[in-house]
Amino acid sequence: MQCFIYKSLKKDELYLYLDKKDDFSAVPEALFKSLGRLAFVMELQLSPERKLARENPEKIIASLQSKGFFVQLPPTLISLMPSTPDKRLH
Repeated sequence: MQCFIYKSLKKDELYLYLDKKDDFSAVPEALFKSLGRLAFVMELQLSPERKLARENPEKIIASLQSKGFFVQLPPTLISLMPSTPDKRLH
């Protein structure tokens, strides 16, 4: 599946994937406004086998097919924490 990726110039590491280039009509207005200015990053051919750095391609494809867009949020502090418990946190 072909998709088009835009990055938010307002929020670091926030990306919007679209199924049609420069067609933001599927994105709800409130969400679109919250993204701020967007810059086109790349066009990408997605498949379930394709490896992506932070997202599951099947999840993106499903969202593009059902909604016409997918939002990749920045990683949170919790997701950056080590998976093994740190005794200093208790």
